[in-house]
Amino acid sequence: MSNNSILIIDDEVQIRKLLEITLTSNNFKTSEAINGKSGLLLAANHPPDLIILDLGLPDDDGQHILKKLREWYFSPIIILSVRNSEEDIITALDNGANDYLVKPFRTGELLARIRTALRLSQTFNNSSVFEFENIKVDLVNHLVKKNDEVIKLTITEFSLLSLLVKNEGRVLTHSFILKEIWGIGYVEQTQYLRVFIAQLRKKIEDNPNQPKYIKTESGIGYRFITSKNIIP
Repeated sequence: MSNNSILIIDDEVQIRKLLEITLTSNNFKTSEAINGKSGLLLAANHPPDLIILDLGLPDDDGQHILKKLREWYFSPIIILSVRNSEEDIITALDNGANDYLVKPFRTGELLARIRTALRLSQTFNNSSVFEFENIKVDLVNHLVKKNDEVIKLTITEFSLLSLLVKNEGRVLTHSFILKEIWGIGYVEQTQYLRVFIAQLRKKIEDNPNQPKYIKTESGIGYRFITSKNIIP
């Protein structure tokens, strides 16, 4: 049974009420803020396990609130907004959001994304070995095995896989991956990234044309998925 606490930062009364009913009926504890300032104060004074943040707040833009939160708050943040442009989604993910849902939303999907974000946050540790189904990734020894057989990866391929695995379940934007792996000068080279993703899929996926682990988020980036964090 979950006793996780969730802070809702949203100025819409109907949305807050819907979220409160949905979350409390699923054994979450909730608190609410109607604007960015009160949301920041609540998060600082009573840090929740997860924050649901709207972008269209009356006193400040949600993107700015997100960046302020990420200066010190390291638990999951899920954006719930009517803004549905790729630019808004990419900006929010680059600013540190763990996930992004567009209003109107399905409550079942929201709950699934909350459970995934909390599980990954609460179970993540400094272990150097990640195992999922028939794949094993050893970050210290730079070793990858599939069905107990060593997979030969280039340094760049291993760095890319490591980044994806360590951010399991989280959408990583093209620009974030390019900056992390190749540096700031490559943030516009999305085709460059596609080539390496294709190479990596050929080595770890059973069917690279229908990838099971490295999922494409169209126009945004990639998400590493295992059987533990499948989202409907």
